[in-house]
Amino acid sequence: MGLPGSGKTHLAKRLHVHLNCAWYNADKVREMANDWDFTDAGRRRQSERMNTIATFEAVRGRTVICDFVCPTGETRKEFNADITIWMNTIEAGRFDNTNKIFEEPTNFDYIIESFQSDEWILDLANRMKETYNV
Repeated sequence: MGLPGSGKTHLAKRLHVHLNCAWYNADKVREMANDWDFTDAGRRRQSERMNTIATFEAVRGRTVICDFVCPTGETRKEFNADITIWMNTIEAGRFDNTNKIFEEPTNFDYIIESFQSDEWILDLANRMKETYNV
């Protein structure tokens, strides 16, 4: 999770190859749902939607990466991730409405504060495999 432009999709695209898992990008999911509502209710609905997709895959034994902003404690609680990576690489995203409501997380498993090399991402994937058996 992280602000728009923080590198969530960049990281997810690379991790999903190394972890051989399902990957769902929030923009693609919103496009499929034809739901571009960014009100509080729309953001909660998106978090619920992403949770439903991830749960569907997890129940079938698949590891899942979901890359999306998930800007508030409420949306994070609704999504209920097993592992959270906070992309803390930028001070402000490209959308003022998201910047205004984004709450810095206090509960995460990994924090990334700068863009990393592909070798570093491979190392992260290997650490996740060892630590979380993904």
